[in-house]
Amino acid sequence: MTRRNINIAGFLFCAGLMAYALYSQHIGGLNPCPLCVFQRVAVIGMGILFLMAALHDPQTAFARVYAVGLLVVASFGGIVAARHIYLQNLPTDQVPVCGPGLDYLLDAFPLSEALQLVFQGSGECAEVQWSFLGLSMPGWVLVWFVALGLGGFYVNWRRGAWPSKRAITSL
Repeated sequence: MTRRNINIAGFLFCAGLMAYALYSQHIGGLNPCPLCVFQRVAVIGMGILFLMAALHDPQTAFARVYAVGLLVVASFGGIVAARHIYLQNLPTDQVPVCGPGLDYLLDAFPLSEALQLVFQGSGECAEVQWSFLGLSMPGWVLVWFVALGLGGFYVNWRRGAWPSKRAITSL
């Protein structure tokens, strides 16, 4: 596998995650809370970086720019997902009350204040609407941020040529 192919795979994983999120919203009826929206933004950001890295396919130190970018975006998304998981695991008496939607917050408040209110969370962010194998959707998104962020960092940070098929089969 080449660096380009792995970056294409990263892009396709991000596209698949977004496709499932949109399917869950529009077909499954799971409306995203403000923290879900920020996680989606991070997945889209990672997908764009993977696609740019695949199209550009730098074989020089510039690949490390993509590596750091992927790690930064994945870290942001991971922090948002971790906050979401934290809110979902609060005792019911400590769950914040439901607040206004993200659209209203961005219209009514300066960006820094709106972001602060989003990260404080609300009751809608604490509700677990979906789970698989004991993990809620933000839990799975966190797993994907870690996997794609670390994988994308490693693939793009690594120096030198990728092993050829002949070298791999001779092992």
